[in-house]
Amino acid sequence: MLKARFFEALDREDGSVTAAARAVGVNRNTAFGWARRAGVRGRGKPGTSGHPGRAEYERLRAAGVRRRDAAAQAGVHERTAQDWDQGIRQIGHSRLRADGRLIDYTTGVTTIVAATSQPSVAAVEAELHPRFLTVAERELIADMRREGRSLHAIGRALGRPASTVKREIDARAVAGVYRPHRAQRAWAKSRSRPKDSKLAQEGALRDFVAGRLQERWSPEQICHALPIEFPDDESMRVSPETIYQAIYVQARGGLRREVALALRTGRTRRKPHRSAEQRTRRFVDEMVMISERPAEVEDRAVPGHWEGDLIVGPRSESAIVTLVERSTRYVLLGHLPGGHTAEEVRDVLVPLVQALPGHLRGSLTWDQGCEMAAHKQFTVATGVPVYFCDPHSPWQRGSNENTNGLLRQYFPKGTDLSVHSPEDLEHVAQQLNGRPRKTLGWKTPAERLRDLLTTT
Repeated sequence: MLKARFFEALDREDGSVTAAARAVGVNRNTAFGWARRAGVRGRGKPGTSGHPGRAEYERLRAAGVRRRDAAAQAGVHERTAQDWDQGIRQIGHSRLRADGRLIDYTTGVTTIVAATSQPSVAAVEAELHPRFLTVAERELIADMRREGRSLHAIGRALGRPASTVKREIDARAVAGVYRPHRAQRAWAKSRSRPKDSKLAQEGALRDFVAGRLQERWSPEQICHALPIEFPDDESMRVSPETIYQAIYVQARGGLRREVALALRTGRTRRKPHRSAEQRTRRFVDEMVMISERPAEVEDRAVPGHWEGDLIVGPRSESAIVTLVERSTRYVLLGHLPGGHTAEEVRDVLVPLVQALPGHLRGSLTWDQGCEMAAHKQFTVATGVPVYFCDPHSPWQRGSNENTNGLLRQYFPKGTDLSVHSPEDLEHVAQQLNGRPRKTLGWKTPAERLRDLLTTT
């Protein structure tokens, strides 16, 4: 491989890129490009990559700054910084990992770069955790070694223990001569290499897994069935992740493509899962979550805190706004005959809440439905803060969920809600507010609200 020969010549030519290029017969500009991407410039002096912030980022990382903070200070995207730390190179829409995996993010297909006697360029150029020596540090070791400097002096120059320098020289020197680029390639080659999957070869294990997948078994069910079916055969063992890899990663898999259709999800590529910090914000205006809601709202001791939601008609073409006061269970209903966009919901909620006395405008708790995208405008118009429930947590608005169930007596599911007039909704709200409730000591919500209004 021409590039590998170039780096070997770079050792022999004492770090001269021009001389190494001439020795292997490669264009000088191409050689300088290879050297620059490998972190080498001129006669072995450390350089920088094409990204203007990489040198500063690497300096901060070497100083022990965590990735997120270092990326922010250097003006680097956090995903780019992660790729640098993991030795990943971006090639078009694909990423080449240090272990030889080439992932195409357009098609979702992962392939393994063919193994050669030399480590891949990505592996050689990988700059992983700061505990690993870089090619620039190895060049400095070689230079100072030629000058006759002591191990302790070299260690001080690198900011590393002298024992690290000694182990590096003892392990990588050839015939008493330490050559930095050869040492870098040897280090890259000694790192763990990708190995064939258990399911890449024909055999009983692959047949068992493929057969169970066709019977609609999940990878986890297959994994736990193997020790029961083959208690004495240790070769008949496989983890769920290995089965998923065999399905999703084509080149290192082994199971036929159509077996992926047996998965319950029907997906043939992995679905990325991001942490809460990485997810796209639900609304343009930042949400205030229910965890930040005052404690007085939780214990229902103070009136004026409301829970809200929609009940929706067929095909989401009509809806009704439902508001329930947490302390008295008093119900307010809003008319949405033509739709429930964020603006329409806002225009119904604002007059509903503004009709209340000031001391009954404490807060509003809602789920994360898109109809509340205008929550900031609602708060500005009414002075009522909006708190949002966690995803898939209807119990955090228990009073409202219960009320919506009661409303389905009047508005059954599947019926067109647009046929009901505002007067109809007012009549239904009066009926609900006139029902005695066990949780209120068999008083009605209307009585409890009247008591509040007459005593305050």
